[in-house]
Amino acid sequence: MNAVPTASRTQHGVVSRIDAVEVFAVPVPFKHRFVLGSGSVGSAHEHGDVLFVKLTATDGHVGWGEQRALPSWSHETVETMAVIIRRYLAPLLIGTDPTRVESFHRRASAVLSPSVSSAFPFAKAAVDIALHDLAGRVLGVPVHALLGGATRTELPLCSAIGVDPLDVVRRRVLESSELHAYKVKISGDVSADAAAVHTVAAHAQGKPIWLDANQSYRPAAVHQLLGQLEDVPNLYCLEQPVPSVDWGGMRRVRSKTDLPIAIDEGNFSSADLARNITLDMADLVVVKVCKAGGLRAALRTVAVAEAHGLEVLASGLTDCGIGFAAALHLFSLVDLALPAELNGPELLAELFVDGLQITDGVARVPDGPGLGVDVDEDQIRALARPLNYGEQD
Repeated sequence: MNAVPTASRTQHGVVSRIDAVEVFAVPVPFKHRFVLGSGSVGSAHEHGDVLFVKLTATDGHVGWGEQRALPSWSHETVETMAVIIRRYLAPLLIGTDPTRVESFHRRASAVLSPSVSSAFPFAKAAVDIALHDLAGRVLGVPVHALLGGATRTELPLCSAIGVDPLDVVRRRVLESSELHAYKVKISGDVSADAAAVHTVAAHAQGKPIWLDANQSYRPAAVHQLLGQLEDVPNLYCLEQPVPSVDWGGMRRVRSKTDLPIAIDEGNFSSADLARNITLDMADLVVVKVCKAGGLRAALRTVAVAEAHGLEVLASGLTDCGIGFAAALHLFSLVDLALPAELNGPELLAELFVDGLQITDGVARVPDGPGLGVDVDEDQIRALARPLNYGEQD
């Protein structure tokens, strides 16, 4: 068996090894209420938990990662992510070379088998982002250079419009007029959803509209909804109309509508996408760092999509600044069908970083070492809540 690589030399010739792994659970406030078809994500009075990961190297370099805990969307919670990282992933990291990201993932997959799809992708993604950040800082290069190098320096952004009364929907569209497309959340209520989409279209100034049902529809009701939207201009696609496990329903919806169908919750890994393509389930795939289990795994999903002629949509899960910056690095390499729906800066009251540049709805890809942003560690530590790991120390 090959020995696990344990150290590398930095640009200054100093040997660098991972020396410490820390996790912090932080309740993050929203600017306003945000609701999906699968339920509430958060509000100004309903914080959402984010798990932050800090990796410290023996040479003093630090890397940060993060992932949001949203059990109504994925099966992972802030507690399960913390336990997985602390008990299973941290032992694979201590003493190792931070630039050997792929080696970490192979060893992690041996300990936590991907099985049918992917195993604990959110926990792995949090560590993966921190590893890329640390590796970039050790080597003195931006994360996008570790992935192959950015093909663009800026990404236009898409606004996320939640499930709300029509007056609120209208206000959200007008407030986000500098953004370059609208992703409209729908709930499974045909009449209410049709009214919301018409409201968005009336104020969208001709920008693309991307519908997202978050699994809230039955196949027959999808056709009723689309029948009421035939006069809406610039509808681009409908994302995840039916439950992720309803493969037959996705196929039927796609076969009976001219509106392109995107898959999100039904597709976590590149292997998932290979199966979904075989089953003719979608025209587009939504790529998120969190559900892929990290940046390189997300790029593998992109590669499968491009090889089969599926368009790629960029998205996140209401990421704070660390996750948002990681997504910018990733999607700077990818040809996207629409502006990126990376909605953390739009929806969150705190991002916990300095150094992001967003002007007129366009985000600049950071070009400093690692993620290229400065993390507010003091604020993270101050707001972190105690974690019950379910184990004795």
